[in-house]
Parts: sequence; C-alpha cells; structure tokens
Amino acid sequence: MINTRVAVAIHILALIASKPHEDLTSEYIASSVNTNPVVIRRLLGMLKKAGLIQTTAGKAGAWLTRGPTAITLLDIFHAVEPNESLFAIHDNPNTHCPVGKGIQRVLDEAFGAAQTALEERLSAETLQDILHRLFVED
Repeated sequence: MINTRVAVAIHILALIASKPHEDLTSEYIASSVNTNPVVIRRLLGMLKKAGLIQTTAGKAGAWLTRGPTAITLLDIFHAVEPNESLFAIHDNPNTHCPVGKGIQRVLDEAFGAAQTALEERLSAETLQDILHRLFVED
C-alpha cells in the first residue's frame, strides 16, 4: 500500500492556501489532519525544502511560495516521496528460471507505464483544483 504522505501534504497545503492570512500552528494543522504535530512538522520541512512553502524560524505559520494554480500534485508528490517510484522490483531473481530471467524487464515496462500515467495525471491537477472541489463543488 502506498503511504499517506502525499495526501497529508496536499491537506496541509490546502489548509494553508485556504487561510492565507492566518499563522497556522502545527498543532492546528494536526487537528485538521487528525495526526500528531510532529508528523506535520516533518512534512512542513519537506515542503519547505522543495520550495513549496516558506516559514519563519521561531514563528508559527507557513505560506505558499507561489499561487495554488502553480503548484501541481506532482510537485507535492516529488516533495514528500523521497524515492518517487511507486514500485520496486526484487533484485536477484534466478536467471536460470524461465520466469526469473525476464521478470525484471517485463515488470520495468509495466511499472514504468503505470508510473508515467500517475505522473501525467498528477501534473494535470493543481492545488487550486483541489481547493475548487473542496469549497465550490458541494
């Protein structure tokens, strides 16, 4: 199963974008996500390192470094998924086995196509699209 880091990061950014003039604490954000503030601070650090948000040391709050229309879900995915690959292939299949000798090549093709499809879809969605569906489409 894919972890929830991307979903939580989108939640964090949507919350920040929806309250641009408020200094949201990690505790406040954590209460919205229903998780521990430590998880939020870790993800905020990743989002900052990726250049999606800015913070001030010793002060609560974060702000987007660019507008929600300029932040894609792929940007967020890349920010919080260190490996960025959905699938891993086992390293040493038995090359004397008819399946083992070709499995890596076949899976590379299948998994590569799936990864490409995911990245194309995520690049087509912006944080603004998420906000629109949250607050306009009810």
